[in-house]
Amino acid sequence: MNTASSRRFGPEFVAEQRDRYGRRPPENRMLSYDLAVLEEYEPWRVWLDEQLDLLPEPTAATFAANLWRDQNFWPDVIELAAGAALRRRGFGVEFERQWGTLTPDWTVVDGKGTPVALVEVCTHSPQKGTTARIRAWHGLVERLKQIPVPVVLTVDADRSGPPSAPDARTAKKIAQDLRRALLSPLHQVAFRSEGYTFLLRADPRTGRAMRPPGMGTILVPPSNMAGVVSARPVAARIEQKVAKYRALAHKAGLPLIVAAGDDRFTGLGLQDLDDLLQGIATVSAQFGFGDSFIHHPVDIDPFDPPRWTMPAELAGVLWVDNRPPFTGTWRPNPDAATPAPPGLTV
Repeated sequence: MNTASSRRFGPEFVAEQRDRYGRRPPENRMLSYDLAVLEEYEPWRVWLDEQLDLLPEPTAATFAANLWRDQNFWPDVIELAAGAALRRRGFGVEFERQWGTLTPDWTVVDGKGTPVALVEVCTHSPQKGTTARIRAWHGLVERLKQIPVPVVLTVDADRSGPPSAPDARTAKKIAQDLRRALLSPLHQVAFRSEGYTFLLRADPRTGRAMRPPGMGTILVPPSNMAGVVSARPVAARIEQKVAKYRALAHKAGLPLIVAAGDDRFTGLGLQDLDDLLQGIATVSAQFGFGDSFIHHPVDIDPFDPPRWTMPAELAGVLWVDNRPPFTGTWRPNPDAATPAPPGLTV
């Protein structure tokens, strides 16, 4: 077992991350910064260390070097969590074993080292640009925290679409304008700056301005995740994986499994996948306190809900949760040409 001083993501790593990124403005930090440095996320870092210790050293070193990049973090976590879920079922796993010109993410092996299944991993991620918008709003949030007036603000927006995120220069000007306005003796409930309107939020019970914990101004920005949640994009990604690996699985005589999960900036869950598999007429949406725009109109026929049928070459889907203990839940394909080994279906 690694000691705290020898871990890849132990105290030395935390100190290095704080020294390298802690002085930067929040908008210039990786979104995984809190996970990398805060004490409350130490169990995550211990778990990541444990998973990397199970990989060959060169592979683990590459993983460790790339893991904390925004574009890599959640896909890598889901990939490692899929391997952990397979091990918990009593099987061994080999990472990116070479099969001709292809390298499935995991090759599942039995106690004798014989391959018994091929597993590819796909991670549902937000739409392109979401990460950059979240980071930009976060930069303004951090600037406004420096204003010593404990109130809660949201962004008013045109109902035709979500407001665009301010760049760093605009955020700096907004913070200057709001500081002057909030410290002014004039009572205002709306503040305009750089084309944005910020609203002072009131407690619905008292009608008075909400008072957040702490002494700074709190902006609850648009979540950039508001909208209808659907598993159909995940189903499409799974089918792409099947199309790529079906010939290999057939030639090897092995069941093909896709492990799927989502990163923290989507609202997708196992229930959404189950609804799509069963053709259940449900609609779910996610939005936050700071969202004034939820979604463009969506046509829904409750009498003909979408339903996804797994391709015959797919043995099933292993849904991987994106929070500790990163459990895996099996959804079999009842019409699979090559079913998964019994132990994997537990």
